[in-house]
Amino acid sequence: MAGPLPSSVLFCCDHNSVRSPMAEGIMKKFYGQDIFVQSVGVHGDREIDGFSIAVCGEIGVEIERHRARSFDEMEEWGDDLSGFDLIIAMSPASLRRAQELTRYYHLDVEYWPVLDPTGLGETRADKLSAYRQTRDQIVGRLVERFGPPHLVGDVK
Repeated sequence: MAGPLPSSVLFCCDHNSVRSPMAEGIMKKFYGQDIFVQSVGVHGDREIDGFSIAVCGEIGVEIERHRARSFDEMEEWGDDLSGFDLIIAMSPASLRRAQELTRYYHLDVEYWPVLDPTGLGETRADKLSAYRQTRDQIVGRLVERFGPPHLVGDVK
């Protein structure tokens, strides 16, 4: 059931290179710049995944400039988790880390189990299919949680 849009959302996953940057980019595209949206990982040790860039590009979401960062880096850069209205974790490890870091804050942490497509598929076509499945899961969860997109530009 769709609820009101929060003013700020933080998406998190394991490495901030596949699921959470996809969710960040899609949310910005769907609901505009009125919402402050960022993403983070338990680890920030990878670059943005090329398959993620490709499947988001298919729906008009540009994420190639995304720079992966970890919860620790976020903290080092002075970003405070208490400034977010909602944290959406997409992996068990990111859920544990978000809950650990927010135990003294009054903010919502939701768990959206989203498929990790890394390592799935043998061929390029199979890999793209797995990444599309992940993208489409994210799209479905966003629409279910926040309602129909307030499209910023066209989504194909």
